[in-house]
Amino acid sequence: MRRVLTSGERSPEAGRVPEPVLRFEGVSKRFDSDVVALDNVSLSVRAGEMVVLLGLSGSGKSTLLRHVDGLQRATAGTVTVLGTEVGRAGGAELRRLRRRIGFVFQQFHLVGSLTVLENVCTGALGRLRGPRLGLISYPKPVRREALRHLERVGLLSQAFQRADTLSGGQQQRVAVARALMQRPEILLADEPVASLDPESSAQVMRLIKEIGEEERLTVVCSLHQVDLALSWGHRVIGLRAGRVLMDSPVAGLTRDEAMSVYERLGAAAPAVLAAGAG
Repeated sequence: MRRVLTSGERSPEAGRVPEPVLRFEGVSKRFDSDVVALDNVSLSVRAGEMVVLLGLSGSGKSTLLRHVDGLQRATAGTVTVLGTEVGRAGGAELRRLRRRIGFVFQQFHLVGSLTVLENVCTGALGRLRGPRLGLISYPKPVRREALRHLERVGLLSQAFQRADTLSGGQQQRVAVARALMQRPEILLADEPVASLDPESSAQVMRLIKEIGEEERLTVVCSLHQVDLALSWGHRVIGLRAGRVLMDSPVAGLTRDEAMSVYERLGAAAPAVLAAGAG
C-alpha cells in the first residue's frame, strides 16, 4: 500500500538531484591519428536543460553532437545517453536509442520533391514496420500526428506543397516538425539557423525553445550567434580545439565572457570558465 505523507513530511525523493540523461567522461575523438576533434571532454546534461554549444568552426561542436546518437564513436572515454553506453551499443540497441533522439541539421535534409506532410511523416519511420512509398502508405494516425506538428510550427497550410518551394526558414520548421514525429526525449540541433536571416533565425530558435519547454525535452544546440545563445539557452558550453573551455549558466553570463570562446588559441581564459561545470 502506498504511504500517504503527513503534513510537513518530505518525500524521500524530494531534493534528490536527477541523474544526467547525457554524460561524456574523458571523451576524445581522433581522425587519421593526428586530427583531434574532441580532447578529454567531460560534461553532463540533465533532463529538461537547454544547452548551447559555442565555438569557432572546427572547435568540436558538431563532433560532440554526433557522439550523442552514435553517428560517431569515441576514440577514448565513454558517452552515456539515456542509460545506454553508446560506444558499446550494438545495431539494434543503437537504433532503439536513436528513436529517442531527434536531430535538426543546418542543411534541413528534406526531400524536395516530396510534400511537406510526407517529409514530416518520415520522422515516424523508426516505429513503423516495412518501407513506405507515398503519403497514402502512412497510417492515418501518423498523418494526423504529422498535421498536428505542422500546425504547431505554423505550416499547416503548406502541408501539400513540395518541400523545395518553401523558404529556408520554413524548411527548417518542417525539419523541426519531422524531428518531433520521433517523439524524442532529447533534441539535438547542429547550427540550425546558420543559413537563415536574423528574423527567421529568431523564429526557429523561439520555436525550439517553446516546444522544448512544453514537451520537457532536453535540448543541445550548437550556435555561432552569441546574442541568440544568451537569450535562448539555460547554459553555455564553450569549446575550443576540442576542449571544454567554458561551462556556465546563462544567468549572469555577460556577452564579453561568452565571446571569449572566440578568442585566438593561447588567449587567457576568464574566471567564468570553470563556473557551472558538470
